[in-house]
Amino acid sequence: MAQQTSATTLQLIGQMSTIGLSFVFAIVIGFGAGYWLDLKLGTKPWLTFLGFFLGLAAGILNVYRILKMANDVDAKK
Repeated sequence: MAQQTSATTLQLIGQMSTIGLSFVFAIVIGFGAGYWLDLKLGTKPWLTFLGFFLGLAAGILNVYRILKMANDVDAKK
């Protein structure tokens, strides 16, 4: 049991250490995809805005999932 808790704790520490980076990457990827589509389709700036907000939503969802997992691990202790 202690081995499983230790592995879960280490996994959680790894995810928490990358939370800011994954949040920024989600926004950058969404923005970049929207910008690229705007260039290809000539719809400036609408798809850039849409991509940014979709990336922001994905980043927030990722942070929520990691914090929920941290809360679940803490509740099991």
